[in-house]
Amino acid sequence: MKKLLLAYSGGLDTSYCAKYLSKEENYEVHAVSVNTGGFSDEEIKSIGEKAIQLGATTYKSINAVDVFYEKVVKYLVFGNVLKNNTYPLSVSAERIVQAIEIANHAKKIGANYIAHGSTGAGNDQVRFDMIFQILAPEIEIITPIRDNKLARQTEIDYLKEEGIDLPWEKAKYSINKGLWGTSVGGEETLTSNLPLPDEAYPSQLELSEPLNVKLTFEKGELVAIDNNKDTSVNNIEKLNELASKYAIGRDIHVGDTIIGIKGRVGFEASAPLVIIKAHHTLEKHTLTKWQQHHKEQLGNWYGMMLHEGHYLDEVMRNIEVFLTDTQKNVSGDVFVTLHPYRFTINGIHSNHDLMNSTFASYGETNEGWTADDAKGFIKITANQGKIFNHVNS
Repeated sequence: MKKLLLAYSGGLDTSYCAKYLSKEENYEVHAVSVNTGGFSDEEIKSIGEKAIQLGATTYKSINAVDVFYEKVVKYLVFGNVLKNNTYPLSVSAERIVQAIEIANHAKKIGANYIAHGSTGAGNDQVRFDMIFQILAPEIEIITPIRDNKLARQTEIDYLKEEGIDLPWEKAKYSINKGLWGTSVGGEETLTSNLPLPDEAYPSQLELSEPLNVKLTFEKGELVAIDNNKDTSVNNIEKLNELASKYAIGRDIHVGDTIIGIKGRVGFEASAPLVIIKAHHTLEKHTLTKWQQHHKEQLGNWYGMMLHEGHYLDEVMRNIEVFLTDTQKNVSGDVFVTLHPYRFTINGIHSNHDLMNSTFASYGETNEGWTADDAKGFIKITANQGKIFNHVNS
């Protein structure tokens, strides 16, 4: 038989692939899911049982949560990455790590083929195919949904005919949950004007009394919440559990897909948005003006390259070195208040706070220069503008 590794999530598309490829195409299907956050042990067990039921020879779950954080998420924090100043790259960041893990596992088990359930209209097809082609060029890529242009109802009808009668049609919204946020797709996101209703989001408002939280960063990484130290991964999960009870982090992202069309997706990213805003505020106090200027540009580039599947390009390793070096003094506490549907950053405390200068206070007195020094500096600074104005007036 033809040995095939299927990137399997347990959703409709990959379930169709598992059944179709094993029964109709006679592949020996080895289903693999990569956990980058958001799955319980019970859910993983259920996904595995469903894969075997659909015809997979084996099922394996790869836990890549820590890898996801170390290889991707911490750099998204260092770079304060929000695509189009909105989206923390929740799903696109996960897909890169999932593709790498799948390619490596396919080579490990000696698979001749890799299959995934992407359609021909989205970004995931690009991310998966690019990673597979770079890391495993000898392995052929199989994509039944894309190649056969299958509609969702066609897949449902086929599975029902095969005796797999699961309630796919009851899932009004497509939910993709991970460590760095949850994407939400539905009929509203196919329009340009309709908002997602409250019930579409996975977390609902449970708390209304404002809550003060202290976030502690060491060299740019979240190391403690309210003085309770833990790993950064655990802190993200704890903060997400807390902030999501205030329904914080909901929004709709509108962006340009890799293939050139506009896309719209809802998301809930309670912890990522709080962490990025808190981290950015701490940087404003601890980094120089030019560090912040160049970081913003490289952070945006890093996010764009990651989003479009170019994670394996060596320039990404170069940017990661730069971002890491900028975090040497980004340590301290950030004081946050959680409110229903929003949060506020109240201030920071850091031994590296550049506001704690003895030279001067903004708008107040100074000790580092005289009035004549200031006048001379301003006069020289104005020279270029004066020359341009004189020559062209």
